[in-house]
Order: sequence, then structure tokens, then C-alpha cells
Amino acid sequence: MEEMLADYDDDSVVVTNTNGSFHGLDEIRTLFEGLFAEFEQSGVDFQQDQQVIEGDIAYITWNAETPDNSYEFATDTFLIRDGTIETQTLGAVVTPKN
Repeated sequence: MEEMLADYDDDSVVVTNTNGSFHGLDEIRTLFEGLFAEFEQSGVDFQQDQQVIEGDIAYITWNAETPDNSYEFATDTFLIRDGTIETQTLGAVVTPKN
């Protein structure tokens, strides 16, 4: 967790299509705690489909299967300035398995 958060600071923002926005390290930690809990389970299949880096922008697409959800399509975009993720967007089409 600490290694992940080292890329963010108190001014960072993560915007998601399912859970709203997370501002600063404390809120971003809360988001990642939930994601880590899901993606650290046994039987998770994660596939990164695309990665593009253009200057300060990084863009990835991915899909995944967890015991709880099917991530049919997901995308993250990162705005990185001075080695810190200033803004991240996370959009996903998620189908619950329960």
C-alpha cells in the first residue's frame, strides 16, 4: 500500500465512474484498500490490454475476473507531474457475480 501511495500526494485526485472522487492520500488510501481486498483474493485473473504514454499522460486498458466481479472493460488515465500522480481517472464496466 505504501509503495502505491508514494506516487500520490495530498493534492492528488482519483475520479471513478462508480464511487465518485477521492481527494488526497487518506481518501485515496480508502479506495485502494477496497480494491486491494478484492484483487488480492485467490483466483483473480487480471489482463492489461493496452498501455500508452504521451508526455505527462499515461493510459491503460484492462479486464479482470475476481471472485466477486467481472471487469469486462476498464481504463485508467494518469496525469503525472514532477513524478507525482496529480489526477487519475478510473472507469470500468463491472458486473457483480453475486
